[in-house]
Amino acid sequence: MSLSSGFSAGIRSGTPPLEVTLQRGSIRESLHRVHAVVCDVRGRVLMCAGNPGFETFIRSALKPFQALPFISSGAAEQMDVGDRGVAISCASHAGTNTHAREAFKLLWKAELDASQLQCPVPEGAESSLQHNCSGKHAAFLATSRKMVWPLETYLQNDHPLQVEVNRRVAELLGLPAEELVAARDDCGAPTLRLQLAQMALLYAHLGASQHAELEKISRAMLAHPDLVAGDGRFDTELMHRSHGQVLSKGGAEGVQCLSRIGEGLGVAIKVEDGSRRAKQAVALHLLRQLEWLTPMGLQELEEQVLVVNPGVHLEVNGALRFQQS
Repeated sequence: MSLSSGFSAGIRSGTPPLEVTLQRGSIRESLHRVHAVVCDVRGRVLMCAGNPGFETFIRSALKPFQALPFISSGAAEQMDVGDRGVAISCASHAGTNTHAREAFKLLWKAELDASQLQCPVPEGAESSLQHNCSGKHAAFLATSRKMVWPLETYLQNDHPLQVEVNRRVAELLGLPAEELVAARDDCGAPTLRLQLAQMALLYAHLGASQHAELEKISRAMLAHPDLVAGDGRFDTELMHRSHGQVLSKGGAEGVQCLSRIGEGLGVAIKVEDGSRRAKQAVALHLLRQLEWLTPMGLQELEEQVLVVNPGVHLEVNGALRFQQS
């Protein structure tokens, strides 16, 4: 099954979705249906559970690709932001002082001000720098300043920055950019509605080490996983334990993407009801099946991020199955 060019919206497999159950004692209390797919850089669906053509918004898992113009424009190099600056531009961070300072550094080096950020001020916070997307917005602004693009409209779909993001994503997917469907994310920036297999293909490219700009982005995220999410958060803790072998980036509403570095394999997960606990449980389940993480690393992650109340536990049923080419 190949999806390298002109993805078919009707692609399906005979493999049932994964199911995550919340068990209270011996009784099932909740059930989550989950689709998952593994693709290579040629767009071939190698393994899946459920529907690889399932369409949903990629949400914040798009951020590494939204950072591409920051690299390709020369803004990141001109500002000498280093790996930390690139990592924060891809982050869905915890809004700590460390995270806010890194986002501020991008603005300061570009001679911009935090007041120009158009992401919201989180409830109970003092500045939009504390918003989990502030690094992405700061990189958007820095890129626009470097390219002499309008700063006030950097979130509009027809802004040159957003047009360039779409062009680069479409290029990786082997699609005309006009076919991409965008909508406003919670932070105000556009996000894209994609098939799950398309998300997996993007992450296959991210880990393949075949594109210099993508390699720079993946290297920065793996070098500074603490900036990508935060201590105790799933993406950060997974990347810490992968020893540079697995890149992880989640999105809201049950989206999780993974990349196996150097092998050109990407994984995309979508929980139909948007549950975060279910996507994390499935990610660990698939990492075990794919043998991308050590048993000790998996156990540590389960104990840290899948903490459930006494007498309650999560169970994942089902597995990825190989697809005929």
